[in-house]
Amino acid sequence: MKKTIFEEKVARTFKEKYITTPIVVNAPGRINLIGEHTDYNEGFVLPAAIDKAMVLAIAENGLQECRLYSLDFEEEFKFNLNDFAPQSSGWANYLMGVVDQLQKNGLEVKGFDCVFGGNIPIGAGLSSSAALECGIALGLNELFELGLEKVDLVKIGQLAEHTFAGVQCGIMDQFASVLGKEGHVIRLDCRSLDYSLFPLKLDEHALILCDTQVKHSLADSAYNQRRKECEEGVELLKKYFPAINSLRDVDLDMLETHEAEFDQKVYKRCKYVVMENARVLKACEVLERDDFNHLGQLMYASHEGLSQLYEVSCQELDLLVEETKKLGYVLGSRMMGGGFGGCTLNLVEKDKVAKFEEELKVVYENAFGITLKTYVVKIDEGTRLI
Repeated sequence: MKKTIFEEKVARTFKEKYITTPIVVNAPGRINLIGEHTDYNEGFVLPAAIDKAMVLAIAENGLQECRLYSLDFEEEFKFNLNDFAPQSSGWANYLMGVVDQLQKNGLEVKGFDCVFGGNIPIGAGLSSSAALECGIALGLNELFELGLEKVDLVKIGQLAEHTFAGVQCGIMDQFASVLGKEGHVIRLDCRSLDYSLFPLKLDEHALILCDTQVKHSLADSAYNQRRKECEEGVELLKKYFPAINSLRDVDLDMLETHEAEFDQKVYKRCKYVVMENARVLKACEVLERDDFNHLGQLMYASHEGLSQLYEVSCQELDLLVEETKKLGYVLGSRMMGGGFGGCTLNLVEKDKVAKFEEELKVVYENAFGITLKTYVVKIDEGTRLI
């Protein structure tokens, strides 16, 4: 596979710094077409790898030391394989966390050098951290012939984030980064990790991210609160349906039968999750017949649920979604990610992309005094050796 200009730059920088020829890995970021806040409820998600990625050049160095260099931050970090620990913050934690997990699995990692950089917008919710974890995991697997399967790399990336970065993330981001397939979305069952690929034939349509560039302080506390509310709902329903383990096992009839016994907030949270799981499954059906109009309707319904029932949207996200409803060439729009900021994901007629970006930027700047950032994304292959 021919290297891109950026991949060439990473490889060239590596050779200049470490005077040897590396292997080069491309590890993509991800979007999630539909299925938000369903992952920690053992439900379904529908992510895809995208054409924005972390690129890593890696080679063995014959030392007991690992030397890491970030091209974007122009920073170097070194650690000894026999003595390293999480830093208070920073990009090195993602790489060290993977090495730590490999060692805990009884695998021998020798000293290596790594230069990396990327074009995944930071802070836009496209999972640059998962891409970095998966990129180094695949690179070390190749370099030291560790014999790990792709799903092993996914789990190692997730655990690295839990232990060294201190973020209790679900498994969707790493899964999409490693197992993505060009032109397809992945329906992932977050309980069993079974997955299926569904074609996303964007011949006449485009996916555009609109980055609000805001992150409201509610985000972290609200995330924990939503998890707690979902668990409360499950506990109440277990009295009547002992077999259920999570909202994944609940349907609307169960909920509605016992609505009077719920705290109304808890009821709304549960109703959203149950409906969103159903929307993911429906989205897979409509993709099989290339019904983009119906897909767009499901995206709008997802946003309405996130805003009104799950209450994790914000005025910036809501404005962007509402404005698209006035544009006849937009099929669907919804917030993507944890909420209270980040991006909206928009399904737009391909020949109207420039018009869409122009119109939304004017509206957003007039409303909030912020220059809207937009990114057209293509569905790409998962983490791979170049």
